[in-house]
Amino acid sequence: MDRGNKKKKLDLGQVRDQIDAIDEKIHALINDRARLAQQVGISKTQEGKTVDFYRPEREAQVLRMAKERNNGPLRDEEVLRLFREIMSACLAQQEPLKVAFLGPEGTFTQAAVLNHFGHSVRGLPLSTIDEVFHEVEAASADFGVVPIENSTEGTVNHTLDRFLSSPLTICGEVELRIHHFIMGKMGSLGRIVRICSHPQALAQCRVWLDEHLPNVERVPVSSNAEGARRARDEQGTAAIAGETAAEVYGLKILAAEIEDRPDNTTRFFVLGRKLFTPSGADRTTLLVSISHTDAPGALQRLLQPLADHRVSMTRIESRPSHRKKWDYVFFIDIEGHADDKHVAKALAELKKRASLFRILGSYPRAVQ
Repeated sequence: MDRGNKKKKLDLGQVRDQIDAIDEKIHALINDRARLAQQVGISKTQEGKTVDFYRPEREAQVLRMAKERNNGPLRDEEVLRLFREIMSACLAQQEPLKVAFLGPEGTFTQAAVLNHFGHSVRGLPLSTIDEVFHEVEAASADFGVVPIENSTEGTVNHTLDRFLSSPLTICGEVELRIHHFIMGKMGSLGRIVRICSHPQALAQCRVWLDEHLPNVERVPVSSNAEGARRARDEQGTAAIAGETAAEVYGLKILAAEIEDRPDNTTRFFVLGRKLFTPSGADRTTLLVSISHTDAPGALQRLLQPLADHRVSMTRIESRPSHRKKWDYVFFIDIEGHADDKHVAKALAELKKRASLFRILGSYPRAVQ
């Protein structure tokens, strides 16, 4: 018995030595990668900023390759997270990217920033979607992240409307699984007087709230993080927010994953100031309009080139143009990059038929 225990301890010590040796190799390889990334920056320009070296299409390719060669035991999402952080740290050697997002801290939009850029960025939490657009337009931020749609509640129309007057482009997307938590300073659900959260979060948890807290007042606020702040400062107030908000604001989790749909997902756009080259698995977003939307078959004729060139349309939304009453524009998502041959041919024909035509962005599809 004693001899067996001694052997186990010896084996465990050997395994730990092997782990230490592997860690040393990993560390050396990461430093080698960082030096190569540094050389890429130097070879481009001595005067350039970090934003000049950031290539979302290249990062998407690296992540896809990491996922394809993953044979476990780590899950794909863990491998992707590790590689995101390595790329983030390597890029930040010059200076961290400045990324504006719809704040305050603790929102799902901040989680989307970290999911896409890693933790080696400087986050700039802002109060409104308008402010995010303004900061990127003024180059006070390198990129911005804003919500565009939720699988349960639909489109964030204000984000779409800002593209009508903004020169910014879409250079990436993030798809984030949304888990909602009830949190507060109190010890139990029975002591909750009111719940504060963003209107979409309240809507996404409607069934659960009706069943478990039917008589509790629901107070819509500007963000889930604002709800968490109020829960921290107000007696009897709880919040619906992401788990990170509980850590940021020092709150207790009273109920976990209360969203009504298990597949609840929010999509975010990454805003930038230029278009990027294809990554091999891309999406393109268009802003188009036609002169006579009331003419029979007008929209079908506008979009016919997509069908003719076998370009898949995945989403279409109409919004008032703000030019005159009953005048509308269309936001369209299609599969592929604007530089792909069959897509380029389709868009050239579509442009001839449109009274307004703009490519808002061609960007890598979210890597999950």
